[in-house]
Amino acid sequence: MNFLLRTDSYKFTHWKQYPPGTMRIYSYLESRGGMFPNTVFFGLQYYLRAYLQGARFTLGDVDEADEFCRQHFGSPLFNREGWTRMYEKYAGRLPVRIKAVPEGTVVQTHNVLVTIENTDPEFPWLPNYLETLLLKVWYPTTVATLSREIKKIIKGFLERTGDPALLPFKLHDFGYRGVSSEETAGLGGAAHLLNFLGTDTVAGIVLLRDYYHAKSMPGFSIPASEHSTITAWGKDHEADAYRNMLTAYPTGLVACVSDSYNIYNACENLWGELLKPDVVHRQGTLVIRPDSGDPIQVLSRVFEILGSKFGYETNPKGYRVLPACVRVIQGDGVNMFTIQNMLFHLAKFQGWSADNIAFGMGGALLQQLNRDTQKFAFKCSAAEINGQWSPVYKDPVTDPGKNSKRGKLLLAEIVPGQFRTVENLQGDAQTSEDRLEIVFENGEVIKEYELDSIRQRAEIFGTEEPRTTSY
Repeated sequence: MNFLLRTDSYKFTHWKQYPPGTMRIYSYLESRGGMFPNTVFFGLQYYLRAYLQGARFTLGDVDEADEFCRQHFGSPLFNREGWTRMYEKYAGRLPVRIKAVPEGTVVQTHNVLVTIENTDPEFPWLPNYLETLLLKVWYPTTVATLSREIKKIIKGFLERTGDPALLPFKLHDFGYRGVSSEETAGLGGAAHLLNFLGTDTVAGIVLLRDYYHAKSMPGFSIPASEHSTITAWGKDHEADAYRNMLTAYPTGLVACVSDSYNIYNACENLWGELLKPDVVHRQGTLVIRPDSGDPIQVLSRVFEILGSKFGYETNPKGYRVLPACVRVIQGDGVNMFTIQNMLFHLAKFQGWSADNIAFGMGGALLQQLNRDTQKFAFKCSAAEINGQWSPVYKDPVTDPGKNSKRGKLLLAEIVPGQFRTVENLQGDAQTSEDRLEIVFENGEVIKEYELDSIRQRAEIFGTEEPRTTSY
C-alpha cells in the first residue's frame, strides 16, 4: 500500500492549518489511565522497522495520493508540493526524530512513552501525519500489560498453594483464530510472549524472530487434540480416540479435549478406569481439557473425579496435587477475572494447588480490548513558531481526564520502577535524567531491543500486587 495513504483522511488537510511561521511540531504518546495502573510498553520497534525505516515513498506515490485525494474530497487538498519537496531532499525518507522508553519497561499511566518531532523545519505537518500509524502501538502494549497482570494473579496463587517455578507455562495463548488479522495475531502473540512461554499463535513467534532478534525459540507448545480428531472416531470409539493420543505420543506432555460427549464419564470411566494403566505408565503427562459448561462447576467435579481415580499428595503448603501423570487445562470461558475465580474456588473450597491447572486464553487475551482499555492518546505538546518554542495543550472543561501535557517532555525515573514526566519546554533539563531514548531519526532505526532484554524489563519483581485481589 502507498505509504502516503496510511493516515486518517482529515490529516491530508492539516498542512494548511498550523499557524504561519510554524517550524516544528512536537507530539507525544501516553496512556491516560484505564484498566491497569501500569503499562508494559511494547511494539514500536515493529512499526518502525515495518513501516517507517528507509525510503518509504516515491514520486509515483505522490501522484497516486494526489489523485486519490482529488477523488476522495472532490478537490485538490493533498500537500503535493510538500511531499514532492521532501522526496527531493530525502529520497523518500522521513525527517522525524522519535524517542521512546525502552521496550518492556513497566511505566505508570499518565506518563510519556513516545515523543516525535520533525527534524527539518520545512515539514512541521509530518509528525502528526504519522499519528494514525504510530498510535497503533496501543495494541501490543495493552496485550503485554493484560498478560502481565494475569501473570501476577497466577503467581500469587502459586506462591500460596504450590510451585512458582511453574509460572511460565500457566497461561497459553489460544488466540490466533480469534483475532481480526494476521498482523494482529503477530503483535498480540508476541506481546503475550514477553510474560509467558506457552503459545499456539505461531505468528507471534515469527514476529519476535523477524523484528526482535529472538536468539532462541520464544514460545512452546505440545501435541493436542481438537474435537474433530476425537469425534471422527465416533461416540462408540471415544476410548479408542483417547488411546490413540497416548500411543501416538508415547512420551512428554499431550493434551486431549475430553468433553465431546460427557466430560465426567471421560474422566471417571475412560481416563480413570479403562485407560488408567496407559496414563500411569506412560512417560509423560496427560493434560485433560474440559471445553464447555460453567468452568467452576465443571472443574470442581473434574478434580474430585481425578483425585479419586488417580490419587493425590498434599504438598508442604497444605494443598492437594495430582500425580505427575495427569493435569488439567481450562480453555473455555477464560479471562483475567475467571482465572482468578477458578483458582480461588479450587484452592479455598477444595484445597487444590494451582500446580494442577493451566489456562488457555483466546479472544479475551488478544481481541477483547481496545485503545480505551488503557486510554491511549497522541497529542501535540509544543510548537516552534518563528524560532520560538511555545507550549501546546488541550484543557477541555467537560472532561479534565483529557487534559494534555505541555512543552517538551522527558521521563525521569525517580526511584527504580517509578517514573515521572517532566515538562521541559526549552529542552534544557538534564538529559541524563531522561529514560526516553532516540529510536528513529531521519529514516533510520537508531536503537533496537532484543527479546531477552525486553523480557527482563517486563519481569515481575518484589511484591507487585495484581489489579484484582485474591483471598
